[in-house]
Amino acid sequence: MFRLLRPLLFLLDAERAHRLTLAAVGMGMGKTAKPDDPMLSTTVAGLTFPNPVGIAAGFDKNAEVPDDMLRLGFGFAEVGTVTPEPQDGNPRPRIFRLREDEAVINRLGFNNEGLEAVRDRLAARHGLPGQVGVNVGANKDSVDRIRDYATGVRGMGRWASYITVNISSPNTPGLRALQDRAELTRLVSAVIAARGPLLLPLFVKVAPDLQPEDVADIADVITGSGIDGLIISNTTLARDGLTSRNADEAGGMSGKPLMERSTAILRDFRRATGGKLPLIGVGGISSGADAYAKIRAGASLVQLYTGLVYKGPELITDIKRDLVRLLRRDGFRRVSEAVGVDS
Repeated sequence: MFRLLRPLLFLLDAERAHRLTLAAVGMGMGKTAKPDDPMLSTTVAGLTFPNPVGIAAGFDKNAEVPDDMLRLGFGFAEVGTVTPEPQDGNPRPRIFRLREDEAVINRLGFNNEGLEAVRDRLAARHGLPGQVGVNVGANKDSVDRIRDYATGVRGMGRWASYITVNISSPNTPGLRALQDRAELTRLVSAVIAARGPLLLPLFVKVAPDLQPEDVADIADVITGSGIDGLIISNTTLARDGLTSRNADEAGGMSGKPLMERSTAILRDFRRATGGKLPLIGVGGISSGADAYAKIRAGASLVQLYTGLVYKGPELITDIKRDLVRLLRRDGFRRVSEAVGVDS
């Protein structure tokens, strides 16, 4: 069906096409996935996942279809980014397809319906099976962004399987400054306190555009802090090797061209943390071989989004099938055995 609909979707503005996709998924379009091969099951930060492939934040900003994404075969779904107060984000147009590069540039700016709306939707699904994480951010006009993150952790804690603290979007001015050592130390302290006695895993999502000293600082602050893992990485400001006419649009670039950069920074973090911290690999995954490369570089879990734009929902099944084949080829009995073997 996707092969038939894709030319029509690509005639539409990218944001409108995305809204139609969410509506279709919410109406149950797409095949229900078969049970996963047991060798794909894994446990990370105390959570059990039927397979290591998740839908990244950005696809379902307002928690409209997390269970539908699980039904399609994802091992987990991450909703958001959610801010304490609703906000419209940046002016349109703000999503640009780079078809020749199988990439997307977005400058959405954390457009979402706010914490209360997302919390109510997740509360309505409370008790249903499946791991659903919430990605939290700060409002653009906030006078205290660290307080915004603490509010997100505190407000979503009862309804999320885990929470991701997103300090790596390039589309909110100044947000990436929270990756600096001193600010990150303050932020980590605040979100750990906001979590309270809950055993809720907390992840921090970082950018791919980091220098070696940044990686060392982040790893030093996070390791042993109580943060349960790092998500690597968000979109990039780099434009190396792009050929599409939209390549010069402002915003963060995702998709196939990000694979090499994001995997290299993932490997750097694996080494910097000594393998002591779970890592989630994101960026450029469009095949089972890509997912496997992330896992071998140090990712316990992987996430994708832009690949679906170009390959459709069959990509989920294809990645899992190829992961099983590659794991068996290399003599691994479980996906966890392959984590970090190339780091």
